[in-house]
Amino acid sequence: MGSRIRILAAAAALVLVVGMTFAGALGDSKVSSGRTGNAVLNRALDIEFGLADRGRGEQLVSSGAVYAVLAATGELDRRADTGKEAGRAARNQTLGCANRFTGGGPGGDNVRVNQDCSLRRQAEEVVVANPTNPKNLIAGQNDSRIGFNHCGYDFSFDGGKTWGDQIPPFYQFILKDGHTADACSDPTATFDSLGNAYVGGIVFDINSDANALVVAKSNAPIGGAFYHTPASVSFQTFRDTPLGVIASDNNPNIFHDKEFIVADATASSAKHDNVYATWTLFDSGTGKGVGGHSPIFFSQSTNGGATWSKGIEISGANAAICAIFSGESDPKACDQDQGSHPVIGVDGAIYVSFNNGNTPDPGIQQQLLVKCPANKDCSQLASWSVPVKITDDIATQPIGPSGTSGCPGGRQCLPPNGYRMNDFGALSVDNSGKLYFVWSDFRNGGGACPALGNAATIAGGCDNDVFYAHSTDGGATWSSPFNVTPKARFGVTAQWQAWGAVTADGRTLFVGYYDRSYGTCETTGCNDITLATVEHAATASPSIKYTRITTSSMPNLVPANNPIEAGFLGDYMWVSVDVHGNPLIVWADTRGLNGTVEEDIYFASPERDD
Repeated sequence: MGSRIRILAAAAALVLVVGMTFAGALGDSKVSSGRTGNAVLNRALDIEFGLADRGRGEQLVSSGAVYAVLAATGELDRRADTGKEAGRAARNQTLGCANRFTGGGPGGDNVRVNQDCSLRRQAEEVVVANPTNPKNLIAGQNDSRIGFNHCGYDFSFDGGKTWGDQIPPFYQFILKDGHTADACSDPTATFDSLGNAYVGGIVFDINSDANALVVAKSNAPIGGAFYHTPASVSFQTFRDTPLGVIASDNNPNIFHDKEFIVADATASSAKHDNVYATWTLFDSGTGKGVGGHSPIFFSQSTNGGATWSKGIEISGANAAICAIFSGESDPKACDQDQGSHPVIGVDGAIYVSFNNGNTPDPGIQQQLLVKCPANKDCSQLASWSVPVKITDDIATQPIGPSGTSGCPGGRQCLPPNGYRMNDFGALSVDNSGKLYFVWSDFRNGGGACPALGNAATIAGGCDNDVFYAHSTDGGATWSSPFNVTPKARFGVTAQWQAWGAVTADGRTLFVGYYDRSYGTCETTGCNDITLATVEHAATASPSIKYTRITTSSMPNLVPANNPIEAGFLGDYMWVSVDVHGNPLIVWADTRGLNGTVEEDIYFASPERDD
């Protein structure tokens, strides 16, 4: 049954009736505004538009998925129409494709990764290196060059000096409602030990309930230059169907989100070349507990991504840390989750970190870990450990809406930036089995940027910091948080959206993050990327070297200079390490060409040694 779409913009008390008919069976559903056929996405929109308050412990759907719906409903066009003429003029320019910012500093050149010539947004990125050829890199990003939010992927065969890019064969995928996918979010990529590459994304139908997690493959030595079916069929590399399907649903109460894939790239591992996926399953129709939940799910492929095991809920239960706000019949379930990150030890053990909201204080969430030992079948729920707490996550950053910065309603941001943010963390493991977890939070915030304050009234002074913790016993216990960006060195400035990776020998932990400590960025909202090189991170006395990666500061992206892209810089940046121990860094950068302010993906690898 079709329905008219009403978009209620709370900040301006404006009601828009958008002339779109959605082919979803809404019927007598309790969805408040009926924008889509999926109740999970409707709930996310209600929060952003100020029609509903974010519940205690409630996790949010990934920004890329919400952005696609905003584009489909015309909300982004409305924002653009209210923008200044300068923004319109910038969008009408034609840009060149490749670009390089040079500065001669220790961070090296900043190389533009996405190669399209449009002014469309690229953000929320990943980068991985081929273990058989570390000059072969694959990157990915949320990408809007062909409409809505899609997934784009990039490849390099010279260590990131030059790039090519493409749109994957996802948008002919037939969803369970019989429609083809018209949007994609949360691109993810990995290599196995043989140099085969895999990419994945969540694909969904803007007009109805259906959504799925799919995977395509790029055999060695194609190296990500194009993708094909992972099925073992004749003329495999010439075929783009069938895709590997991790999960697929046509249920208005189900939305699969924030997936990452990782392959066992250790040739000596008993599980070498298996490919694993973890993701968040939003379920708003459980009828149990608080009536909805978002646990972490797991699936594996043992045949090169062609087929996948049935998804299982691995976020588990633990009364000591998750005794409240369960959406399941088990009141101890750790099921208000988002932002899982899987990594694999050299022995084949799988470790998964995730952010959890089953806590009594809405401002204090927690980072948790589960694992599956190397000698277990990880497709079986009994193989997974109960969750343990890595650290508290002090998630008290200011809350939108903020009309001048673009911070959406119900989302948290660090004014004067309006970029929606979160405290998702990055997990990594060295060859000895030591684990390292990197994240950022607001435990040292306050003052001019009060905890859970109104983002519209704040103009900087947000002391967000970056931390890491380590474990020497396989994740059973964790060190106290180590502040990578202390006030004594960086003052009252924001460092945020951190990511990290450790070298195989465990000697060096690389931590990358957005940084407002340069120049006047704390009050004007410009940003840089800094890489902290932490030596001996698992000892009591680590040493840190800081490298400014960006050759110049990135301007603040706001409705006044780009109303289409304001408020969104992705949910994460990415740092990985190649087999030589070189750091690989990608981020969403707002330094557009020809005087524009818009988002593209850039890459750097300081002091690279091939």
